[in-house]
Amino acid sequence: MQDFERISSRIDTFRDEMIDMQIQLCALPAISPSSGGEGEAAKADALLKFLKNTGFEDITVAKAPDLDADTGYRPNIFAYYRGKNSAKTIWILCHMDVVPPGELSKWRGNPFKAWVEEGKIFGRGVEDNQQDMVASLFAIKTLQAEGLKPNYDVGVALVADEEMGNEKGLTYVLKHSNPFRKQDLIVVPDAGNADGTMIEIAEKSILWLKFKTFGEQAHGSTPEKGVNSFRAASFLVTELNKLYQTFDYKDLIFDPPISTFEPTKKDPNVPNINTIPGEDVFYMDNRILPYYSLEDVEEQVKIAMDRVEKEFNVKIVMEKEQRSPAAPPTSPEAPVVHALKRGIKDVYKKEAKPIGIGGGTLASPLRWSDFDAACWSKNEETAHQPNEYCVIDNMMGDAKVFAHIFLQP
Repeated sequence: MQDFERISSRIDTFRDEMIDMQIQLCALPAISPSSGGEGEAAKADALLKFLKNTGFEDITVAKAPDLDADTGYRPNIFAYYRGKNSAKTIWILCHMDVVPPGELSKWRGNPFKAWVEEGKIFGRGVEDNQQDMVASLFAIKTLQAEGLKPNYDVGVALVADEEMGNEKGLTYVLKHSNPFRKQDLIVVPDAGNADGTMIEIAEKSILWLKFKTFGEQAHGSTPEKGVNSFRAASFLVTELNKLYQTFDYKDLIFDPPISTFEPTKKDPNVPNINTIPGEDVFYMDNRILPYYSLEDVEEQVKIAMDRVEKEFNVKIVMEKEQRSPAAPPTSPEAPVVHALKRGIKDVYKKEAKPIGIGGGTLASPLRWSDFDAACWSKNEETAHQPNEYCVIDNMMGDAKVFAHIFLQP
């Protein structure tokens, strides 16, 4: 690893270029057409130009058809920087798409005109997922600048549609043009924490539910003439809170170590105060440990619904907004986990550990396809927030971790 000190110092010289690339990419909003955007094509074109100028080989674009996108497709880019041995590839897998900025009044500047302030870059997408996209690309550019070959091939995968479920992105790729092999190391910088010690190897099942409660509308002064759907739905919320007691297993590899069952969004019912609502709608976000099956949770939800229907004389309809069983976890002893641990220790002087999380990442489709993948980055977890930012030192440090992995035997 003598070359690593040389590489680490060289990465520091690219600081301004990396900031400039962040600003340029931020100005190309890669928002899903289903969220009112144009897709990732413009950002993909900019990235392809960089790859062609940085010594990458075998650059391919898998185009997932999407008639709602301006180009008619969603681009997924794959490129290699060849090493001394092609027996395996070390992949960094990032996503190009970003979420909409949300309420503009909450931003201190234009979310798509990134600005630098106090060691941070602000703008939509600068942390999720551009921080480590830029970090990985410049880790490889540094190898090229120093005339060094990694011990194995290095691959970058820049995919579309992560924010809206991967159907036009990684899921499409795995079905139609899969470049991954079982022996490959796959790093997904799509989850992390502030000190860089979390290596995500497992995810919870996700179950998003929508509940429609139907009663009978009436005047607020004569509730006996109607059936208050809001009251019944509120009671259902308290009944569903008992899921915490029914499914109370703890798995300390996860943070938090329990299954969570939380009411979240609520639709408006009636526009005025003096009307008993005849219909009420609310939603739940459930993150369930792999220890439990979604079928068992759904059965208990149905039992709670039946109790409320009988007690309040209402009709309740449940709809599944998202249902994603947990993928098999990556082993804590997988080579990619150990490679990350070594890099994190040398760069950040921290002992990282494998952890499970409640959120969904790009690692999930890979794990369903029997690939070991580990999620990691050092970030402030500002993704999807107003005034999203990337700590520049994190971007630089993560580039060094990736370079460290590329140079490992």
